[in-house]
Amino acid sequence: MFSHVMIGSNDVERSKQFYDALLSAIGGKPAKTDPAGRLVYLHRGGVLMITKPIDGNAATSANGGTIGFAVEGPDEAEAWHRAGLAHGGTAVEDPPGLRDGTYGPLYLAYLRDPDGNKLCAIHRLAK
Repeated sequence: MFSHVMIGSNDVERSKQFYDALLSAIGGKPAKTDPAGRLVYLHRGGVLMITKPIDGNAATSANGGTIGFAVEGPDEAEAWHRAGLAHGGTAVEDPPGLRDGTYGPLYLAYLRDPDGNKLCAIHRLAK
């Protein structure tokens, strides 16, 4: 359904350090920078892009928005969370752990990136 997710940053180099660490914790590779200066991450069929807003205004986080990262299990979610905290992220919501979701059990971990975007590592457990 989605082709990519693009989020704004007020400091692309800071975002690169954060997202390189976050994605490497779940088996991803560091960003490539495209000719427009945007960071591009390709991982498990998904595309995440980070950019300064093209309108020249400050980047702001989406109120009520969350970007979910599929992880392979609780250990990967924990590594993702630790990497984010170590590189400028902020813990939000409950600590990483098991939750009962509408469609079955989930292992979730939440962070805000250095620009305030809400992120979630999610692993869906078998029912």
